[in-house]
Amino acid sequence: MIVYDRLWVTMKRRGISQYRLLKKYKFSAGQLDRLRKNENISTYTLNQLCKILRCPVEDIMEYIEEEPPPPPA
Repeated sequence: MIVYDRLWVTMKRRGISQYRLLKKYKFSAGQLDRLRKNENISTYTLNQLCKILRCPVEDIMEYIEEEPPPPPA
């Protein structure tokens, strides 16, 4: 599963708030909501975040392996 926990840390480190993303950089509230919920976003959005935050994609997201489902009984 891809999670965006690193995004919030990077934003804080760079001094960019969610409000600033919405107002200055014209991000949609829906995009921010998807990021908060670790839902799918486009590579275009990832590219924009990397540009704004001047960081590699690893500073925005990471892959965490999910637990495999238990075998059928």
